[in-house]
Amino acid sequence: MRRDDRDDPFDDLFREIERMMNDMMGGNVDMHVDTDTPTGFGADTHVDMHEDDDTVRVIADLPGVEKEDIDLKCDGEYLTISAASDHREYDERITLPALVDERSANATYNNGVLEVTFDKSDESADISVE
Repeated sequence: MRRDDRDDPFDDLFREIERMMNDMMGGNVDMHVDTDTPTGFGADTHVDMHEDDDTVRVIADLPGVEKEDIDLKCDGEYLTISAASDHREYDERITLPALVDERSANATYNNGVLEVTFDKSDESADISVE
């Protein structure tokens, strides 16, 4: 049996940690790891989210990635971070803690740390009852 044919001994551990994080975060954590890409121990991208009255800030660790290799997409509810380095591929879909105005996004990348800031969306419609 080759090493690639065996189950990763950390799969159950990572699934349990993800379940506990989802319980704590209200289901907002979506940690996807492409099982076809060898990523090694600690494969999930470290992502922090901060929310205040007007903004949402996402901070992600992407070591070894060049700024030009980062692709960000946002639909107001989810932020998708895709990037690649010589040793690893990142593909994270993150549920944002509040609806955001995706056109307000401001992203910076410095020393392996990506920071994306959004203004919260105030696009809610009043519905009149007749």
